[in-house]
This record gives sequence, structure tokens and C-alpha cells, in this order.
Amino acid sequence: MTTIDERLAVLREQIECVAPAAARQRQQAGALLLDVREPDEIAAGLADGAEPIGRGFLEFRIGKLADRTRPLLVMCGTSARSLLAADELLRLGYRQVAVVDGGFQAWKQTELPWHVLEAEDADCRQRYARQLQLSEIGAAGQARLADARVLLVGAGGLGSPAALYLAAAGIGTLGIVDDDRVERSNLHRQVLHRDDRVGWPKTDSARATLTALNPRVTIQTHALRLDAGNVEDVMADYNIVVDGSDNFPTRYLVTDACLRLNKPCVYGAVQGFEGQIALFPAGGRPCYRCLFSAPPAPEHAPSCAEAGVLGVVPGIIGMLQALEVMKWLLGLGESLAGRLLLFDARTIRLREVRIAPDPDCVGCAPGRPPIAYTDYAGFCQGSNDV
Repeated sequence: MTTIDERLAVLREQIECVAPAAARQRQQAGALLLDVREPDEIAAGLADGAEPIGRGFLEFRIGKLADRTRPLLVMCGTSARSLLAADELLRLGYRQVAVVDGGFQAWKQTELPWHVLEAEDADCRQRYARQLQLSEIGAAGQARLADARVLLVGAGGLGSPAALYLAAAGIGTLGIVDDDRVERSNLHRQVLHRDDRVGWPKTDSARATLTALNPRVTIQTHALRLDAGNVEDVMADYNIVVDGSDNFPTRYLVTDACLRLNKPCVYGAVQGFEGQIALFPAGGRPCYRCLFSAPPAPEHAPSCAEAGVLGVVPGIIGMLQALEVMKWLLGLGESLAGRLLLFDARTIRLREVRIAPDPDCVGCAPGRPPIAYTDYAGFCQGSNDV
């Protein structure tokens, strides 16, 4: 079996290696300089004009950077990874590929131009390195996430995992609405909070956790109970709403506010071992009222305290809510608009139900005036969901 050293020795004989000064001249003449080092290495310094591109994703990204006729120069820390990357490029059909002999270390020692990335850019490249390597995201997609403003209604079982993954992904601003305080009975599912924060406002606990996870994210807290008088003021500045509320009056209030403000809403609910999720687009068609024109009777939708819940189930549904938010912000894949996804933890099965727009929906039927806020507690007659 050929060792890696033997393979590198063969590649060095087969692939052109050029000194850094000669590589710089070729770069100035139009060759593309590719740096295949890891993001943490690149954060410490990058040759001027070089394009950072992870070797593991080379074949997925190179087609967007250069056609097969453009001369390519490959650089790593010394030379070993460059030889392997150059061999891959030749296999992909690129005709003019050379390795910068000695890599970035030799480039610096030759006193050719290079720069240290700004602290913010370096942090971004390190923090989001694996996302940035995805061709569907890249720097442009990460910038879209950084510009986004996402509102989470509830910092409980659903809002906790959704908030954690959205913050980790680099959402620029996260809003958290909750008027409750941390209780010990919350902790098996509400993973934003900790035992030493029992009694804290959930918004304060959420801010502490999310800021520690990603200080780049702006956390805006709203320690209040949403009602018809404040809901539009709270929602106005956000792009999309994640509904992790635990009661039907809030669910219908959030639905109606999103319809009035023309904002998309990612819905999630759990009970026992089961959960469900859907995305209701801006303007509805369908909306939550198309799915549930009226709330179920209280005996058919007991609260979490009454029916119980396996802690991991809201974790799964909340993560799926975060995924739907990111897909919507990035324009990726197929959203859950018009589809209700049902999850059963006992069988680990997913089932999908199509949601047809209700032609007579009081919330989003064509030609209807904007829905008016109502007495949601009376309308729901004490119903709860979890």
C-alpha cells in the first residue's frame, strides 16, 4: 500500500511547483490563487488576492470561481495539501494547475504581500466556517443571516432549541418574547435555562445563554405578554416570526398579527411524544386559521402540565423551526408552506399532511378585509396546547 509520503513524492514529480515570486507574477497576469488551508489558519493571514477555499469542498465550489481554461495556483501551509488539491483539480479537468512551493509560509518569507483579516472577519470565518463552505450559503448567504431579524414568541420548550440554533447560525438579531420566570419543572425541555437561574425572567436567562454562545448576535428581549395592544409594535421590526407559544389565545393572536403585518410565521406544537410544524407564508394562503378555524375543546388539548411531554420532543420540533427559518431567509429548498409535518417520537416516523387554503378563511381568504383582533381567551374558551 502506498503511503501518503510516497504519494506526495509522486505528485511532486507530476505537478508543477513554482516559487512564491513566480506565483505572484502569474497571479498578476490573471491566474487564480486558491488557498486550501483551514479557516483558523486563514484567519491568521491570507495572501493578497487569494481565494480561500476548503480542500474538502474544492470540487463543489471551484466551478463558481473559475472555468477549466483559467490558470490556477494552489497554496496551503507548506505544500502537502496543495499537491493533493492540485491533483484533484487536474482530475476535474482543469488544464493549468500549479502549486506554490513552500505554501503560505514561503510566501511570507519572500515578503510578498499578505494581510491579516480584520478581527470581525476572522471571527466570522472561524465561527461559521462549516456553513461558509456550503456553496448554497457562502459569504453572501451568511451576510443575509447577519442582516435578518427573527422574533421568537416564547422562550420555552420550542423557543429554546430554536433560539440556540438560530444564534449559533449567525442570525443578526433575535427577539425573545416571554413574560414568565424560570421554574425547575421547565429545565428538562427548556434548554436555554439553568438550575441556578430558577426565578429569573426567562428573557434574562435567554439573553445570558445566547450571548455566551454567540456574542455577535444582538438579543432584544420583550418581557411581556402579547396582546392586541402591543403585538404589532413588538413584531413590526422583524422579518419572520417563530411561534413557540404554549396556549391557543396567543397562537391565534400571533396568527392574526402576522396576517395583518404580512409576515411569515413558523408554527410548532408538541404534546406527549408527538409534535407538528408548518410554515405559514406572509399573507397566508394557507394560514393557521385554514388549518384550525376554531380551537379544539379543552379536553382534547390538555396543557403540558396536565398531559406531560418528553423533553426531547420540543427539542426536535424547535430545531426544525430553526431550520425552516434559515431556509426561508436563504431561499433554500422547499419550505413547509402548505404542508403540516407530524412527528411521533415513539416510532421515529414523520408524516406529512397537505394544508389547502380555505376559500372562506376569515384570516386570509381573497377579498376579505384585514382580520380584526378579538377576545382570544373567550374565543378559545380555555383551550391549551403545548
